[in-house]
Amino acid sequence: MTRAGIVALGSLLLAGCAQMTSSGATGPSASADLRNAAGQSVGRATLTTAGAGVRVVLHVQGLPPGAKGVHIHEIGKCEPPAFTSAGGHFNPEKRQHGAQNPQGSHAGDLPNVSVAADGTGRLDVTTDRISLAPGGPTSLFDVDGSALVAHAGPDDMKTDPTGNSGGRIACGVIVPAASSTGVRPVPSSGY
Repeated sequence: MTRAGIVALGSLLLAGCAQMTSSGATGPSASADLRNAAGQSVGRATLTTAGAGVRVVLHVQGLPPGAKGVHIHEIGKCEPPAFTSAGGHFNPEKRQHGAQNPQGSHAGDLPNVSVAADGTGRLDVTTDRISLAPGGPTSLFDVDGSALVAHAGPDDMKTDPTGNSGGRIACGVIVPAASSTGVRPVPSSGY
């Protein structure tokens, strides 16, 4: 291959990489700052449009060790201490709970996050059951919004309606990025 051919090939590869970087997240994005019942920050989630789905990346710190159920809940309200203001799991299709349930799963059902002995954990999952685009039945941005909730125990992925994942120990209102919709609502955090 000639020097000009190598330069041309290198230019094409770099252009392709630049295109991948700039188009990795096309569409709306959002975030949620999770707080515990005492109002302390215990995590942050970013939600980005990924093809026909949404990528959810959750980082937690200061939680008790072990597997914790993580769900998107139907109301964007996080009033401590029990966070019941967030309502039930986001479930626009009226299905049963859990990926192992033949009648499931809820759109808001996510995998467990594994929390290490130092209280930190990370969850990275992409789901096609939710949307960040305004409008539509699976949009997280309906009239009352949505929240991300971490539970005290692991989700068994089959028991309706909650997966036996225990009490709600952290909650964060899912807020669209200002550039995604042009509007940034005031979160109803309860604090």
